Amino acid sequence: MGKTADLTAVQKAIIDTLKREGKTQKEISERIGCSQSAVSRHLSGKSVGRKKCGKKRCTTRRGDRTLRKIVEKDRFQTLGDLRKQWTESGVETSRATVHRRVLLNQKQRQKRLTWATEKQHWTVAQWSKVLFSDESKFCMSFGNQGARVWRKIGEKEMPKCLKSSVKYPQSVMVWGAMSAAGVGPLCFIKGRVNAASYQGILEHFMLPSAEKLYGDEDFVFQHDLAPAHSAKTTGKWFTDHCITVLNWPANSPDLNPIENLWDIVKRKLRDARPNTLDELKAAIEASCASITPQQ
Repeated sequence: MGKTADLTAVQKAIIDTLKREGKTQKEISERIGCSQSAVSRHLSGKSVGRKKCGKKRCTTRRGDRTLRKIVEKDRFQTLGDLRKQWTESGVETSRATVHRRVLLNQKQRQKRLTWATEKQHWTVAQWSKVLFSDESKFCMSFGNQGARVWRKIGEKEMPKCLKSSVKYPQSVMVWGAMSAAGVGPLCFIKGRVNAASYQGILEHFMLPSAEKLYGDEDFVFQHDLAPAHSAKTTGKWFTDHCITVLNWPANSPDLNPIENLWDIVKRKLRDARPNTLDELKAAIEASCASITPQQ
């Protein structure tokens, strides 16, 4: 059997407090939800200096530096291209690992790990209560959805992070929400989204989505940490409407299942080939409506 995770600082403090109150080790373990042996090790001091738990890091610092050099050679490579070159350099890993190493700093990685640890024992019933949301851009030109660049904060204007463009294809920005029960009504966004306009989306599209998918049942709302989402006035809107918001780590679109929905819709649109924005919007709505929770 694998080694259990170390006690947290909070758990250790509770153990010490309960011991002073005269509680037995069995009572303490039941109270804080850990094994009796873990309580015993802490009280005897044997838990100090234990080896770290968890999965071993799959890449070395040297391998990470190699990846950074690969990225800096061409900022417009796809995730698959980066993984291929990294593998050729002798580092065998997954696309998800490449994503984490390129986009996330150490603090963000730690927050993702903490989030995943907190949610690792959630049941299907608990996840089915989450209403996931996100915005996505849909273009009229499906042959080229636009080049993406790997860059850090402050590198936006660097010449090697820029690529010339002849013109911008017509496009629409869409907000949507989904849960295990299905997809809610879509909102086609005009202009930039600030806190006030986002709260309008919540009022006129998120609440109807929740009504459609959950009825009178409670739910938990999910959104990322975009400025309009994390604004104080938006937080007050949720408080005023008594809606629980799921805590979410930064730069983590790969954790959001609605990204799979957008991918399915975009693949469907390549076959539909709309010629006008109205046709594009109609095709997006039809594609979303045709997707069942099983997909």
